[in-house]
Parts: sequence; structure tokens; C-alpha cells
Amino acid sequence: MRHILTLLIITLLSINIAVAATGDAEAGKTKSATCAGCHGANGIGISDTFPNLAGQHADYIVVQLKAFKSGERENSLMYSMAAGLSEQDMADLAAYFSALPRNGASQDTSATEASTSAAAIKAPTAYVPDPAAGKSLFELGDPSRNIASCIGCHGSEGNSKVLIYPNLANQHPEYIATQLMNFKNKDRINYAMNQFAGSMTNNDIADMAAYFTDTAAVANVVSRRVTPSAPVTAEVIAGKAKAATCTACHGADGNSLVAIYPKLAGQHADYIVKQLQEFKSGARENAVMGPMASALSEQDMVEIASYFAAQKIIVADLESSDIGKKLYLGGDAKRKITACVACHGVNGKGASKAGFPVIAGQNEAYLKAQLMQFKNGERYNDYNTMMRSVASKLSASDMDELAKYMASMK
Repeated sequence: MRHILTLLIITLLSINIAVAATGDAEAGKTKSATCAGCHGANGIGISDTFPNLAGQHADYIVVQLKAFKSGERENSLMYSMAAGLSEQDMADLAAYFSALPRNGASQDTSATEASTSAAAIKAPTAYVPDPAAGKSLFELGDPSRNIASCIGCHGSEGNSKVLIYPNLANQHPEYIATQLMNFKNKDRINYAMNQFAGSMTNNDIADMAAYFTDTAAVANVVSRRVTPSAPVTAEVIAGKAKAATCTACHGADGNSLVAIYPKLAGQHADYIVKQLQEFKSGARENAVMGPMASALSEQDMVEIASYFAAQKIIVADLESSDIGKKLYLGGDAKRKITACVACHGVNGKGASKAGFPVIAGQNEAYLKAQLMQFKNGERYNDYNTMMRSVASKLSASDMDELAKYMASMK
């Protein structure tokens, strides 16, 4: 029996060692000779076309080599290079490149001069990239276009703390731009990145690349999401007249002065239309709004919603709540409370296409009332019971603090 147990222990240990085996950087150095032609002997790409591998996460390098080998990531050059690599080869190469200094201090001078010379003869582009705008998009994203902030995966200034996500710091900005375009065009497949990059404009991508050209240059710039003014359309003009009956509760410009009624100014038009439709159908019950919405046509709803969406919300300087902020941004894992930021965004602006409303600057009493209604099941027109699920776990005190924080957001 003792002999059997000993054999089992030895077997388990050998399996564990095999799984935990790491690459050999020295072996990787020898094997990297064929990589140097593109990525440099010290892991710094010889031109903007080839990514820097110096200091990159080993796990990320291995994942990409496997993807090239399997064809999951398409690149004819890298496919042929990776095809002959074993698992150990990949681990060794990754160990070598990840151990190299990321600052490229030992980069070949001739390669640098060649790169500089090539950059000098590039034709100027019509658009002048804005690194500050790139920083804002990287740190804050743009929920209105379903672009998530990049900082969560790639870390502050591109220094990723998650091993399967690449470092962007010290990477060629042109390479970053190329990969974003590949994700945008779906030439490179990754579900999340295809969604985010797909919503980015070419100028956004240029701004992002400009930011990584020198992150220190805009280190003191405070990230701000620039929200374009809503256009004055025919629907907005028509909606102003039709919204006259709404002003008693919601204010002439959508900034309700009565705390129990919501501010509609700056709210997503699609969200307002959805609420009006559901008041009319009874999917959302309200003794006042039910009759008001019942007389509205679909066109009436679109025009009224367009008018209020085009107005600017007014937020007074209100006392915030540190407790509410913590719940909003981080949730509570022990109580399985999802963070509000996941849907409503770091600035409380929501996401129009996803159906998540603006909650920043909303009336505190109204916010608290809605949370309580979701908790009690009195309001049930949320997507997939999302709000009811979250609110069911909130205490009355949680709701007070959350409402106070959200009402103070600007």
C-alpha cells in the first residue's frame, strides 16, 4: 500500500512539474536567431511594421505563437515561422524576449537610423493626430459608441498587469495602429477587440497611436471624454412643441425641478422611446405616464425623445458619497453585487446602443425610488432582469449612498 501511495505521489509531482515547466531564456536566445531579422536581436522591431517583443509578457507571446501555428491568427510569414516550433520552443523564445529590457537601450543604431530615415520621407497626412484624445479614449473609452476603456486590460500607460494581455507601452505606435485596423476590419479575430475597434474611427486609431508615441508627453493631461452636441434635427424641432405637456413634471428643457420626477435632458433618445413605449403598453406601470403615453404615436415618441436628448442636463454641486462611489465602481463581491460601472460607465453616461441610460446628475430621490421599485419587483422592464438582480441585493442604506453618488456625478 505504501509503495502504491509513493508511486501516486511521484506521478502527481511529475505531472505538476510538467504543467509548471517554464521556458529557458538561454535556450530561447539561441532559438531567437531567426526572429532577429524582423524583431531585432534585442527584441526591438527593426521597423514600425514589426512589433517590439522585448519585455512583453511571456504568456502573451506563447498564446500568439500558438495562434499563428494553428492559423487562428493569420499571417503568412509568422505561420511559416511558427509551424516548426514545439511547445518548448515557444516557451523558450517567450522566456528570452520577456527578459529583455523594454526600453531598447541596446537597440542597433543602424536600425534606428533606418527607421528614422523611413519616417522622415513619409507623406504628411491630412489629419493631425491628437495624443490627448488618444489618452482619453484609452482611459475612458466611449460608452456612447460601445467602446470600452482599454486601461482595464492593458494597464496604466499600456503597462499590462494581466499576463495574457499585451503591454502597449514602448510598442511601435504604427504597429498599434495597424493591429487596431486589423481588428476593425476583422482581418485579425478577437471578439472583444473586433467590437471595440470596429466602433473606432480612423482618427480614433491615429489618436491612440499618437498617445503611445510618447505617453509621458501628456502625462499631466486630464482625460476627458468629448461629447459632441446633439444636432438640431427636424425631430428635435417638432419634439419641442409636442413636449409642452411634459414640462409640468420634467421641466421645459428636461431638467425637472421636482425631485421625484426624472431629468430627461441629455438622456439617450432610444432609451426615452423605449420607456414611452412600455408606459403605453403597460410593460412599465405608472398611473401618470400610462395615460400620457397612450395618446402618443411612434413618431410622437421619437420627436419628443429627440428633443429631450438634445438638451443639456444641469447638475448642481451636490454632496457625494464615498460608500456609494465604492459600490458603483467596484460592487461587492461578497454579496454578489455587480458594479454599476459595467453598464452605466465610469462617468454615468450609460450606453445608448446597449440600452443603458444616463444616470449621472439624475435627481437623487428619483434614483432611490427606481432602485427600490426594481428591488420590490414593482418595476420589471429591465433587460434580462439585470436591475432586479442587482437591486435585490442592495440594502436601503446602499440605495441611499448610491443615489447620492450618482446624483452628484457630472
